[in-house]
Amino acid sequence: MSDKGPVVVSGTAVASPYDHSTVQSGAADSSRPEKERGCRDPIFAVLLYANVAAIAGVVGAYGTDTIEDAIEGIAGEGFEGYAYAALATGAFAIILSGVALSIMMCIPETLIKISLAFAVIMSGIFMVLSFLSGSVVGGVIGAMVFALMICYAFAVRSRIPFATANLVTALTGVRSNCGLFPMAYISVLVAFGWSLLWTVAFVAILDRTTPCSEQNQDGTSCAIYGSPNYGYLFLLFVSYFYTHQVIQNVVHCTTAGVVGTWWLVPEEAQSCCSPAVRDSWCRSMTTSFGSICFGSLVVAVIQALRQLANAARNNDDANAILICIVDCILSCLESLAEYINKWAFVYVGIYGQKYLQAGKSVMELFVNRGWEAIIADDLVGMTLSFVSIGVGLVTGAVGVGIAVAAPQWFSGDVNDTVKIAVFVLGLIIGLVLASIMLSIVGSAVNATIVLFAESPAEFQQNHPELSQKMRDSWISAFPGCL
Repeated sequence: MSDKGPVVVSGTAVASPYDHSTVQSGAADSSRPEKERGCRDPIFAVLLYANVAAIAGVVGAYGTDTIEDAIEGIAGEGFEGYAYAALATGAFAIILSGVALSIMMCIPETLIKISLAFAVIMSGIFMVLSFLSGSVVGGVIGAMVFALMICYAFAVRSRIPFATANLVTALTGVRSNCGLFPMAYISVLVAFGWSLLWTVAFVAILDRTTPCSEQNQDGTSCAIYGSPNYGYLFLLFVSYFYTHQVIQNVVHCTTAGVVGTWWLVPEEAQSCCSPAVRDSWCRSMTTSFGSICFGSLVVAVIQALRQLANAARNNDDANAILICIVDCILSCLESLAEYINKWAFVYVGIYGQKYLQAGKSVMELFVNRGWEAIIADDLVGMTLSFVSIGVGLVTGAVGVGIAVAAPQWFSGDVNDTVKIAVFVLGLIIGLVLASIMLSIVGSAVNATIVLFAESPAEFQQNHPELSQKMRDSWISAFPGCL
């Protein structure tokens, strides 16, 4: 497939990503970015391929039998049960994520209100539990957070209609190109498969690099392992998060490209297997793949450092106060990097820009047009997080039910420790898989916000009813700003 390039505005017409037709624009805007051609940031794509090949090589070199023995030596009896539970909860999480997406399409405003109320209630529960446990400092902090959440809820009440209009517009665009859903399911399956492959390699490497502190009485296996090699641990964490970030961001960029085409050239984005879906995915996997890998690696390194800090804290290998400070700094950096990526990848998906240029372009767009206020609102993101948590909790509960219903998987001993472990396993799997599935919605909303700022005339011409709702709700939330 040739790289036909992204949406470009020139003169008084908006060129399609596929160069089949044009849509007349109300006004030209010479500040809009020009399209990029050729492969962008290819070195980072090479790093991703090398990472996957290295993990696959470890699995192939050690063999499944040897690795299962290593896992049993570390985790003890019952690993088979956890593997079965992981497979079962993973399949359930995929189905439940699809159901949650359908519910979100039906009641978007209700979910936004529920998620906002949920955030306030949870902060209040944290405050009460802190006081009841005797933690005065925690209670005071909880009271401050609770007060801030109440103030936030009252401050953003008027913006709920605009957030709802954003969500409805985004879901309409996605629903018109339902081929995005199979792509998301496939990405979930790929992420799940990658998690299993990485787990096998992770255990195999740690088993061969972690020193043994105490042998069993028979001297044939290790009873207690010492601190792991943090160099290997860091590389393994980077490997895991890097690939997962790339999987999510490919979906993000593809969705942004599809929504961009639906916004500007709707006749090319009105079916399940529309050219918009096909070509946007191809660009994300070819010419824009390096840029996706670049941004993903930035976040993955920070996430790996945080996990390394947590491992050092758990093993008492560093000063606890210092580790806490480092973790706090890394948490802020991670949030900042993810925030920048969220908007930069919209430009990568729509315009095919390099990663650094995309980040610069999207920030210039909002700053130049005075739209800083809108990106401060994260009501839709809060809703997606609420739904993901709900999927994770239900999946964890299903994991416990599986353990109780099939005790033979755990050698017939399903005690409280096993139940907690299976619940946490299901919770993590549910959160990860749901976040990838719901990333379609988040990506479509982000693309909608950027396009509404940049191309309102085309939106009014191609989708007048949706455009009017967004304009009315925007003016209501931000009088005099449009």
